[in-house]
Amino acid sequence: MSSLKQGRGAPVLLVKGRTLPEVWEEAVILLSEKGISIATEYNPDEQSIDAVMVMVVEEPLAEPRVHCGATVGSLAFYDEYVAEVLDGLNNIEVYEGKLSYTYHQRLFDYTAEDAFNRAELKGTGIDQLEYVIEKLAAAPYSRRAQAITWNPYYDPARDDSPCLQRLWFRIYQENNDRFLAMHSHWRSRDALHAAFLNMYALTLLQKRVAEHISEKLGKEVKVGQYVDVSDSFHVYGRAQDSLDRFLKTARNLPSDQKQWTTEQLRELIKQTT
Repeated sequence: MSSLKQGRGAPVLLVKGRTLPEVWEEAVILLSEKGISIATEYNPDEQSIDAVMVMVVEEPLAEPRVHCGATVGSLAFYDEYVAEVLDGLNNIEVYEGKLSYTYHQRLFDYTAEDAFNRAELKGTGIDQLEYVIEKLAAAPYSRRAQAITWNPYYDPARDDSPCLQRLWFRIYQENNDRFLAMHSHWRSRDALHAAFLNMYALTLLQKRVAEHISEKLGKEVKVGQYVDVSDSFHVYGRAQDSLDRFLKTARNLPSDQKQWTTEQLRELIKQTT
């Protein structure tokens, strides 16, 4: 990486690898080594470690898919978050005025008017993923298959505006195999406490979209690479102790002691619930 002149911007970092946990782990390590110190809007007196981060996961569904160092609260939250992103578990809370948005609501029921506390808007929005599926089934090479979350009328004034901004999809062909690639674009990302769970759930969404396109085409579309771009990939100053513990684990433990397969995660969830 070339040196960056002070004040010109954050370092732009790239991590590529085969699986989800190995790429995320390396991204957090690289952030700790190359990130810059910058204040946060929530607390200008608190510094964060920050960088532009591009993560490329070549086989996002390959096992192991889980990193035991990811901070997610209880293990059961994996299933809850997947249900929220893929199935809209908490969408009703947007329409009832309890949540400003969910990613599922913005992706599958996008309304120009703010849906917060507007029960009458439920189900009236645009299903952007349906558009993506139809578009790529008709034109797999299209560059227009995307879905957005940002609402410029309402989100700039919110303290909790969406971090995820856009999903972009395209089908690529290698010999006789078709692969659905997905890119996610983020304005802001807590590297320790949000990024891994985001990636875990979104790659399952990528899988679901690939399955629906396969049904439309009558031909298998496999899951291709996942590219994750964060304008601000950061760790807050208050999380320095957590970062230090993570780095110690990441650098000292062998892979089989810090990564879990999906089956192992399922068993652990059973044991803790």
